[in-house]
Parts: sequence; C-alpha cells; structure tokens
Amino acid sequence: MSARYAVGIDLGTTNSALADVDLAVEPAGPGEPLPGPLPLSVPQIRAPFEVSALELLPSFIYLPSPHEAPPGAFALPWDPARNFVVGRYAKERGAQVPGRLVSSSKSWLSHAAVDRRSALLPLRAPGFDDDIVRISPVEAGARLLTHLREAWEAAHAFETGDDGAPMRLADQAVTLTVPASFDPQARELTVQAASLAGLAKVTLLEEPQAALYAWVQGAGDAWRAQVKPGDVILVVDVGGGTSDYSLIRVGEEQGRLSLERLAVGEHILLGGDNIDLALAMRAAQKLTADGHKLDAWQMAALTFACRQVKEEPGRAEPGPAALAIPGRGSGLLGGMLRTELSREELQETALAFFPDVPADAQPQSARRAGLSALGLPYAQDPAITRHLAAFLRKNATARPTAILFNGGVFKDAALRDRVATMVGGWTGAPLKRLEAQSLDLSVALGAAYSGMARAGRGIRIRGGIARSYYVGVEAAAPAIPGFAAPVHAVCLAPFGMEEGSAVDLPDLEVGAFVGETTAFRFFSSADRRDDRPGARCDDVTELVELSPIEATLPAQDAPVGSVIPVGLHAAVTEVGTLSLELVSHESPPRHWRLEFSVRESAE
Repeated sequence: MSARYAVGIDLGTTNSALADVDLAVEPAGPGEPLPGPLPLSVPQIRAPFEVSALELLPSFIYLPSPHEAPPGAFALPWDPARNFVVGRYAKERGAQVPGRLVSSSKSWLSHAAVDRRSALLPLRAPGFDDDIVRISPVEAGARLLTHLREAWEAAHAFETGDDGAPMRLADQAVTLTVPASFDPQARELTVQAASLAGLAKVTLLEEPQAALYAWVQGAGDAWRAQVKPGDVILVVDVGGGTSDYSLIRVGEEQGRLSLERLAVGEHILLGGDNIDLALAMRAAQKLTADGHKLDAWQMAALTFACRQVKEEPGRAEPGPAALAIPGRGSGLLGGMLRTELSREELQETALAFFPDVPADAQPQSARRAGLSALGLPYAQDPAITRHLAAFLRKNATARPTAILFNGGVFKDAALRDRVATMVGGWTGAPLKRLEAQSLDLSVALGAAYSGMARAGRGIRIRGGIARSYYVGVEAAAPAIPGFAAPVHAVCLAPFGMEEGSAVDLPDLEVGAFVGETTAFRFFSSADRRDDRPGARCDDVTELVELSPIEATLPAQDAPVGSVIPVGLHAAVTEVGTLSLELVSHESPPRHWRLEFSVRESAE
C-alpha cells in the first residue's frame, strides 16, 4: 500500500509535535506551489475528566496512584481505561508530585552508561513514593509515540486507505526526528521505541536538518534569493534538554541550488532544562531567606514551576512571575510556599547561559567527584556559547555566513541577537538571519516536508551519516605478559555515507574466529572526515569506542576456534544504524551478518 500522507514527528525532550501533508493533493493551479505540511493538534488530558487538543504535547508521563482519581478520570477518546497520563496534565501534576513524573526520556535514550531497557524511571529520590511501577527509557519513548500515533489516527478516523480499512499511521511515510548527535545505539533504541508504539517502519531525520527543511518550505521559492551557492548555514538548535549544532552548505547541481550537511556537533546535554534549574535555585534562595528549607521533593516541584513561568506566552510582559509549591504541612492551601521572579531576573538568568566569549573559547571542566548520583551526563560547562565556539573552531574550514535558530529557548529575541552578533564577530562578517516558521513546530513541519522531498515533491538535503565508523582488527602478534594484542581500526562507513547505501571491502585481509564467542569492537569519529572505506587508523585512542557486539559465528565443518579469511560488506540502514556482513573467501562463500544494535543486558 502506498503512503497517502507524509507525517513528521518531533519527539522532543520537553515538547513533542505532529505535522502531516497529503501527498495526493496537487497544486491549486499552474505555477502554484504544492501544499505544505500543517501541524496537527494533539488531544491530551488537561485535568481529570477533561481533554483538550493542543499543538504541543509536553513530553512528560505521569504515573498516578490508583487512588488518586476516580475511574475514567484519565480516559482518552480512544482509550477509556488508560492508567497513565501523557502531556499537559502530566507536566503540571508532576510539578506537584515529581516522584511520579517521567521526563527527559529522550536524553535517557542516549545515556550509554545505563541499561536503557531497564525500569529506572522515575528515578528514586528521598521523599518520593516507592510503590510506583517504573518504566524504561525505551518504554517511555514508546508511550509518547503511542499517544501521538493514536492522536493522528483519531484525526483521520473518517478516512480509509486503498484497501478500505481505517487509516493507520504505520502505513504512512513517517519521519521521526532525533538529535544530530545521536549515535547508532541511541538511534536504534529510538527505532525500537517506535516499533513498540506500532510504528514498525520509520525514517530518522536529524533535528537541525528538519528545522532547515521547515525554513525552505516556509520561504517557498524565496529561499533561493536569501542564500546563494557557497553560503554555509549554521543551525543552532537549543531545546529543552540538548544543544545541537549543524553546518549545511548551499551548493549548485545542474544549475539548481542544493543543500549538503557538512558537520554536526557532539551530544551536549545542555538546554532549557538547565535554565529552569537555575531559575529554581534563584527562587530557592528567596524562600531560604524567608526561613523555608526545601527538601529534594520541593526543589523538584520548584524547578517544574519555574519551567511553567518561563514558557508562559506572556512572560515578556512587565511584572513578576508568581511561583507556588506545596509545603510540607498538613494543610494544602495553607501550606503553600510562595515567591516570585521578576522579568529582569528571568532574562538575566537565561542570558547567563549565553556569555559573550571569544572565538577560541573552550568548554570548561572541573575535576569530578569519585562518586555520583545516578542521572544524566549533563554538560559540566553551562555556557552554550562556549560549546558553540568549540564546534565552529573544530570545523573552521566551513565558516558560517547565515544562521537559523530553533528551539523554544530562542523565543527570547535577546538570546537570538546575542548569539548571531557573537558568531558574526567570530567570523568577521554579519550573518544572514533566516527566520524560522515556528520555534516550537519547525522540526515536526520539516520532518513532514522531508517525506515530501523523498517522494520527489521538495528539496532534499544531502546528509548521510554524521560520523565515520570503524571496526577493530586485532593484530596477529606474539603473546606478552601484561599486554593485550594491539588493535587497529578499519573504516567501514565514511562520514557522509548515505543511508540505505553499502560498501564492499573484499581486498581487506582479515580473519574471523568461528565456533566460539568473540567481541566485535566498533569505533566512531566526527573528526576524521577524509577516511575512505578500508582506511586504517592505528591509534584507536583517537576514536570513540562504542558498545561491542558479542557473537558466535557457527563453525560448521571448521574446527572450533579456527580462523576463516573473510571480506567485509558494510551497510548503513535507512534509519542510520550500521550493519556488517562477513563473507568467507571459500567456495561457496559463507555469510555472517552483524547488526549494530544495543546488546541485550546480561541477566
């Protein structure tokens, strides 16, 4: 069945969104543009027994107590018996009961130091309820995506597909966005979450690319007048949990402008959530001065309250923002703790994350404590501009000439002005300002537009993978006590290799052990962009080592533990994960396939 709709899903750290476009609709007339994607409102719980459709779905999951509300209080139009809440009410209720709130699940998906399939959310903390059935980051992502799938299908409930059956999102051209810095493991886990949500086939797209797609679609043919061949567009995407940077070059192919992704930044857990916490610390100081001592439960509630006032549409209006959190007394209303933050305090706190720094600034780091509480690996340096300076210096050969902002943090025009002026000072020339359609919805709109482009109805950005990937090859060397055999790395997939493409390395002479369990080591690099397939890196410390794959290749007729000469066939799947096939040199050849994925956790 061919897809009727191109659908974009922005699975955000703080907010998620949906957009789609009907691929069957033609232009209104000769010379008219094709209709572009539109956002879809998402029905969600606003209060017990109350459902509202909103453009944004806050990416929060609330796990209520069985005795918290009457049966049916959290019923959705498509599910009268749902026992958890996703969206606005989850976010607001979670500010009062943070121990039952799951947040930042997308950031947890990229946290390689924990088992992302284990039930660890919400994290335990002093004073939090201990009777909650916790869920894994993958399950949390699946619940958010399930809600979005159900919302889309409810919006199209009166339509049928080619076979006369009700429209299913799984049958459409679905594009799901991820941070540009997500590695293959985080991408694979995102795909697994989508599969659990009933979306077995999705295309992954990097969020900064989606934002640029949205700008291209919103500008129409005028985008070609705003940029020219040779321009380099810097996309600065600061969302709730991450800061993402990309450089995209404007080129020319057969007389037409084209777009090519040049570089992406590292995964930086630094964004609007950090600003929320900074505001909470400032408000907590006021409460402490008034004689109130906050515990961990109240501090979490204060952080969520600060997030709400920061994101209020009228937060730029004069006058202070009121904050109220539950006290620890017996009376609810009488026990509320109240304070406020002025407009100047809100803006001053946000600007502190964007200090004016020189072009050679480096992110600062401090010596870590020997022990740390379980949590996300947040960036040590809160200065977003220092991380941006380091990214541009690493990619100094691609000097930006234009800038596009994305993410709710940049609703504050003062922040956009500061960053654009600063980068212009670094490069020696003012940057062209490209105006986003919507700082909240651009990623979802751009994801839907990319589906149009894949169907031949729009401009495509040539991107490919954002890193080079390597496999480790152990040297055939004599054993030496206290020293492991040296390992070098062979490039399997170079930077920019297109998703859905493959490469053969038949001339590479390596051997594979058969009949016993071995570990295949994989590495990546965002810096080695000139390596071609088969290129060798002798110093693997220059690379980032990824999780290995443990496998046992069947020996069949060969002795257990013997080595069979093999060639390598590498492929990058449509969703950006890496697969490796080992092909024996014997006749007929034997094949062993390794899918680069997350290993099952050991029991």
